[in-house]
Amino acid sequence: MEQRKLGEFTVSAIGLGCMGLSQAYGVQDEEASVRTLHRAVELGVTFFDTAEIYGPHRNERLLGRALKPHRDRLVIATKFGFTYNPDRTDFGEITGTDGSPANARRVAEASLKRLETDVIDLYYLHRADPAVPIEETVGAMADLVAEGKVRAIGLSEVSAETLRRAHAVHPITALQSEYSLWTRDVETNGVLAACRDLGVTFVPFSPLGRGFLSGTVTMGEGDLRQRMPRFQPGNAEANRKLVAVIDGIAAAKSATTAQVALAWVLAQGADVIPIPGAKQIPHLEQNVAAVGVTLDAAERALLERTFAPENVAGGRYWSALAAMSER
Repeated sequence: MEQRKLGEFTVSAIGLGCMGLSQAYGVQDEEASVRTLHRAVELGVTFFDTAEIYGPHRNERLLGRALKPHRDRLVIATKFGFTYNPDRTDFGEITGTDGSPANARRVAEASLKRLETDVIDLYYLHRADPAVPIEETVGAMADLVAEGKVRAIGLSEVSAETLRRAHAVHPITALQSEYSLWTRDVETNGVLAACRDLGVTFVPFSPLGRGFLSGTVTMGEGDLRQRMPRFQPGNAEANRKLVAVIDGIAAAKSATTAQVALAWVLAQGADVIPIPGAKQIPHLEQNVAAVGVTLDAAERALLERTFAPENVAGGRYWSALAAMSER
C-alpha cells in the first residue's frame, strides 16, 4: 500500500470512511462490518474515519471493538460539533452545531471510551459553529492535545478564512471536505489552496460521490441518498451520462469505474488522502486497488471537462445541511 503523510503520521494513501457501516446507506450488519474492518487492516489500510454522530455513537463503538487488537498501528479520526436527536439515525437527527469548549471536551472524553483507546489520533470539528468563534473552539481542542487526550486536530467543511484563523491558534493537521469528480468546490473557493499554503493535509470524503461514481449504486429503505438532490429523478439520469465517460476509461484499463474515479482523486497530489466508504469486502478490495491505477494527462483532462461543475445536475445537500458547510 502506498503511504502518504498526514501531519506527524504516515498512513495508507486510501483510508476508510466508516459512516456507512453504522448508518446512512441502508441496512447494516454489525458482524459483516467487523469483517470489513478486519479485511481493511489486512489490506494495509491504516487510516479510519468515524464521528460521534455516526450511529449516533454506534460507529465509534464498532471501531473500538473491531480495531482494538490493531490499535497501535492505526490512525483513527473522530469528530464532534453537531447537536442531534440520539433516537434518529437518518441524519434527520441533526439539530444544529455546538463548537463550545465544553462540548469539545465532553465529546472527546466520551469518544475515548467508545473507541476503547487512551488517545484520539485526529480530532475534527465536524462543522463550524457560527455562535462560537473558531479561535475558542480550536483553543479548547488544543488544550486536549496538551493534556495528551488528542494527538492532532482537524476541521471539516470550513471555509479558507476559517481554516486560516484556526491555524493561527494551533496547527491544523487535516481539513476534510467532500471532493470528487462531481464535487470540486474546494478547487475554486480557496480551501485547497489554503491547505497547501499552510501545509494542511486535505482529506476528501465521498470521493466516489456517495457511490454514484462507481456506476453501480442502488438505494434501499433508509438510504440517506434518497434525500439528496443529485440522486433525484431527472438529476440522476443526467448524471449517469457523465459516469458513462468514466466507464469508457475504465474499460480501456481493465479497471472498475470506481477505481478510475478514485485514481483521479489520488492524482490530485500526495497531500490528498481520500476516505471512500465500503460496506462490502469486494468493494473495499476494489477501492484499495485503485492506488495501482494511473491516469494520463489526456484522461484526467477528459474527466475534468466532463464533470465541469455546470454539467453536474443537482446540489449535494438539502438546504438545512448545506447551510452548515463552508462557514
